Amino acid sequence: MKAKIATLVAALSIAALPLPAPLAPASARADQVVTPFTETHFTHAAFAAAQAAGKPILVEIFATWCPTCAAQKQVIDPLLKTPEFKDLVVLRVDFDGQKAVVREFGARMQSTLFAFRGHEARGGVVGETDPAALHAFLAKAMAAPTKG
Repeated sequence: MKAKIATLVAALSIAALPLPAPLAPASARADQVVTPFTETHFTHAAFAAAQAAGKPILVEIFATWCPTCAAQKQVIDPLLKTPEFKDLVVLRVDFDGQKAVVREFGARMQSTLFAFRGHEARGGVVGETDPAALHAFLAKAMAAPTKG
């Protein structure tokens, strides 16, 4: 898996573009924690930019018809609204419409999640819906970069 992603990233010759910061709603009170997250349709440019910036990244292989994907979303979306995961870049791969990307990641089915910190792959899970397990999985992407 690491080799496929490394090959994919190395093949890209797209300049890294800065990712826009999400804006808090104007109606938010100063004492409220408002950490909107942005879920973005996967593009190679967005992925490369997030990796180049050393961002924590969640790649979701998702299908609209998949009940497991919907269950994952119900667990993950509230986590992404917390301060702990506010900096996580979420890139969604359409299982049906982006078959080439699905193959590049080596995913065999929808409801597959991959975590990265910059260029470092942090792991993957398939079909996981347990809130504690998904929290721990997302935390892998958030962990400080390893020295090496």
